[in-house]
Amino acid sequence: MTLISDLKSLLKGPVLIANVLPVFTGFWLALYFSNASFNEYLLMFILTIAGSTFVMAGALVLNNWYDVDIDSIMARTKHRPTVTGKIPLKFVLYLGIILTLLGFVLLLFTTVEATVYAFIGWFTYVFLYTMWSKRKYTLNTVIGSVSGAVTPLIGWTAITSGFHIVPIILFSILFIWQMPHTFAIAMRKYEEYKAAGVAMLPVVHGFKVTKRQMVVYVACLLPLPLYLIQFSLTFVIIATVLNLTWLALSIRGLFTKNDQKYAYISFLYSVNYITIIFLLMVIVTFPIFK
Repeated sequence: MTLISDLKSLLKGPVLIANVLPVFTGFWLALYFSNASFNEYLLMFILTIAGSTFVMAGALVLNNWYDVDIDSIMARTKHRPTVTGKIPLKFVLYLGIILTLLGFVLLLFTTVEATVYAFIGWFTYVFLYTMWSKRKYTLNTVIGSVSGAVTPLIGWTAITSGFHIVPIILFSILFIWQMPHTFAIAMRKYEEYKAAGVAMLPVVHGFKVTKRQMVVYVACLLPLPLYLIQFSLTFVIIATVLNLTWLALSIRGLFTKNDQKYAYISFLYSVNYITIIFLLMVIVTFPIFK
């Protein structure tokens, strides 16, 4: 059980699973808009999900390998096997490289476009976020958001071209969503990020600025469901209600004195929000609901 727990921590299990869902949603919606059968593309689906999962796992493992110094300072990461020494750093490095290469090999059996989007996500996360901006600039959140936002594009372009309004909106939703989501985490773990010297927005500019930016980003989500009216009116209504609720919560947060409680509630809401949105896209386009 200890080895399984260590591997789960090394691969950042919950983060990995959360990133696979948009890949699936993008794939599913591409089938829907292409009027293609899922059974026809079953092998393509397996290659896409497996390939993207391996690439993302590789990126997360390399992030653990590189961040071992700051992980040893932060309470939430100091028990990772890279910090405790249960898994040697050289092994972690090799594992990250092997998973990445395996993932790209599998994706090359899908389409070049899907592989390119996977590479953009991997390169952004490993080099531009982890190794370059995370410790130096508050824009690290913006840069890191790109890597998570390309995931539905991987799924979509395994079937058809990404030059379509739907994958563009999926990218936009994920990109914008990650900003208030990450800011909420940074507020909750303020002391840890400060001790580790990570340039998160709350650490550099304080909670007031962070909460104002959260309101702005959540407000930017409001018009996006309207571009997906072809899904169904039900989807647009539910997504809009979710957006307005989050906006009201964020505005209320501007006036709260208990910032930690607000950050916790905002974090929980953001996690449930993105899960509901991307599952709802699949549900409303399921054949029985056409």
